[in-house]
Amino acid sequence: MPTYVYETIPQNGAEKPTQFEVVQRMADKALTEHPETGQPVRRVISGGISLPVSSKSGGDDCCSSQCSCG
Repeated sequence: MPTYVYETIPQNGAEKPTQFEVVQRMADKALTEHPETGQPVRRVISGGISLPVSSKSGGDDCCSSQCSCG
């Protein structure tokens, strides 16, 4: 199951958002409030999926470090 990052939504200018992680199924609806405090939250969209890179010609067509540059 994926781990999602959520962030509290400040209710006034003095508050700062705080982030926390929740393990959820992909089919689960996004949280709308913090499970412990009840504060409103939003899901933070970040990054992506890293997949291994395979070289078609033995490693010479891009770089040998498999850095996803090709």
